[in-house]
Amino acid sequence: MELMPIKNPVYVDLWEQIQQQFPSVVSAQEDDYGMLTLYTSKEQIIAVLRFLKKDKHWQFIHLTDITAVHYPLELLPFTVVYHLQSLVLNLRIRLKVAIGGEPPEIPSATTLWPGANWMERETYDFFGIQFLGHPDLRRILNMDELEAFPMRKEYPLEDPNRVDKKDLYFGR
Repeated sequence: MELMPIKNPVYVDLWEQIQQQFPSVVSAQEDDYGMLTLYTSKEQIIAVLRFLKKDKHWQFIHLTDITAVHYPLELLPFTVVYHLQSLVLNLRIRLKVAIGGEPPEIPSATTLWPGANWMERETYDFFGIQFLGHPDLRRILNMDELEAFPMRKEYPLEDPNRVDKKDLYFGR
């Protein structure tokens, strides 16, 4: 993945401060739409989130969303994505953490934002990601009896038994 350089001077300042505070943060980039994306490890995620929320200048106090993405062919197949907003500076940033394991695990952000509870439950419900330290990690939208995690890319996109897709019906 080629990282795009950070052009926005505000994000450059933020990135420099994060590099000083957390030298082990992997990288950062600014996307096509001007949002800063930080990449870190699951060991550092809570410390980075705490810094962004508690810093007197940046004040990323609003946790907009927590979700995940499944890349089944990658070494670390899950990426947990956090969206934060600084209401004071009118800035948005995205944090991404690549994780693996079965089940995939990452620390819970409920210690910083009680509202992360439902977001983490939804991410668990659809991707099976375990949020360690979560006060009530259980399904929120799907049936309790469901054994699969519907957003994982573990199943073929089409039914191999469909007869209307056979080559003989198309003269091939």
